[in-house]
Amino acid sequence: MPVMPGAEPYHHAGGPVGVLLCHGFTGSPQSLRPWGEYLAGAGLTVALPRLPGHGTTWREMNHTRWEDWYAELDRELADLRGRCTEVFVMGLSLGGCMALRLAEVHREGVRGVVVVNPSIANDVPLLKLAPLLKFFVPSVPGVAGDIKKEGATELGYTRTPVRAAATLPRLWALTQAGLDGLTRPVLVFHSPQDHVVKPTSVRILREKLTGGNLDVVELADSYHVATLDNDADQIFAGSLEFVRAHASVPLQRD
Repeated sequence: MPVMPGAEPYHHAGGPVGVLLCHGFTGSPQSLRPWGEYLAGAGLTVALPRLPGHGTTWREMNHTRWEDWYAELDRELADLRGRCTEVFVMGLSLGGCMALRLAEVHREGVRGVVVVNPSIANDVPLLKLAPLLKFFVPSVPGVAGDIKKEGATELGYTRTPVRAAATLPRLWALTQAGLDGLTRPVLVFHSPQDHVVKPTSVRILREKLTGGNLDVVELADSYHVATLDNDADQIFAGSLEFVRAHASVPLQRD
């Protein structure tokens, strides 16, 4: 299946500190490419994979499940851990959920987590019907492109594949259940004006991560896809500062 121009994965071989970037549901690496390039420019080794079924057609995505997307990220994380001294995971929206899940599963294998408008709860009424809707309709209107910045666009699907969406509740449940055991530092960038993900997810993170390892930064001038929005520079610089604060080795090669 041909990949949409601009939706290609991005990789950069840098120093001993690695970062795995996880794009969102029905999105593509394009939404995180500027972030990845910024971190690469600071000397980090960066992996930004294209998740199965993404960046092609929503019809192809309907043949994939959350386990397929997570497995791809898990493979990339294993590769980074084999090449780097330590690795951070970062993600947008559902990619933020999977970044958190990776940290829960791998524990000491992940140095820290940065998420932007993470989706870890089933708070969209239409998605709650997905397990039933999948038997009647193949897709519903898409959620891509929630950006405040004039002229900025996200390369994502205009339709949401219902069969793929119907697999999400299990991922959300597993991620929420594992939060109590997550001790690595977590930085959350949150847009109060988000038309895709409701505040429920950040509220859950505040309730579950009570060990002093959570910081939440509000993005005053962005919508959901904040990595392409007016506050993108704040996210990029803040995530790099987070890595520098928590990495135990220099970012650049000697």
